[in-house]
Amino acid sequence: MTKKTIYSLIAILIIFGVYGYEHFLKSEETNEIIQEGESVKTDTNEYFLPTSTTGQIVHHEGYSLSYSEPHEQAEWVAYELKKSHLSNSNFKRPYFEIDKAVKSGAAHWKNYKKSGYDRGHLCPAGDRKYSQFAHDETFLTSNISPQEHNFNAGVWNTLEQKVRYWASKYDGVFVVTGGVLQGDMKTIGDEKVSVPNQFYKVLIDNNTGKTKMIAFLMPHKNSNQPLYKFVVSVDAIEELTGIDFFAELEDSIENKLEASSSYKDWSFN
Repeated sequence: MTKKTIYSLIAILIIFGVYGYEHFLKSEETNEIIQEGESVKTDTNEYFLPTSTTGQIVHHEGYSLSYSEPHEQAEWVAYELKKSHLSNSNFKRPYFEIDKAVKSGAAHWKNYKKSGYDRGHLCPAGDRKYSQFAHDETFLTSNISPQEHNFNAGVWNTLEQKVRYWASKYDGVFVVTGGVLQGDMKTIGDEKVSVPNQFYKVLIDNNTGKTKMIAFLMPHKNSNQPLYKFVVSVDAIEELTGIDFFAELEDSIENKLEASSSYKDWSFN
């Protein structure tokens, strides 16, 4: 065997060694990110988290989610919106990034490209303006769902603004939101991201001495109807989604509040 051949083999072995080591480091990094995502953060109110029908809950600093691999999006995103979180900060909008904490692999943002749908935030960036990190964290692909632009920028945006109003008025609310991942749905992209036909938002206020809830169910289209027209019971959304909301509440309180579709305790002014 010539020296040239030996040097070539050594070079090949070095290349494979470097590649293997880099692959090992990336795998270790991914595992660390996944393990970190399995730990509840101090800013997450675990008491109010819904059940997961998928068994894949991920905790980020500013919100938690239950990821549905068949639909390539979260079945719910949950977070506490405190009055102190509300801010007029104007952070630069970052690029969307794949959520590496999703063990089964989160959808790529390219699925949305030229799809005709917005990358609709579930936990809005506007609810996480209290820090650059919290704001940018909302641009993970596990926190988005395909939304028609007129819906995203229209009635859905109006509801998001109303949630901020209530967070200020009631000194904080806990929010659970997502698309209804049931029934016959369109899909987009190579990964077949489902396009929900309906979106929901469930709120609980436990800060004003009297626990109260309100739930909204919206068809995936823009509307000029007032928000209270979309109020339903939490039970109705549980029946649609199979998700159990606020299971940690005392049964008598949970059953009474979740059965009601009254909105009299919530200001719509």
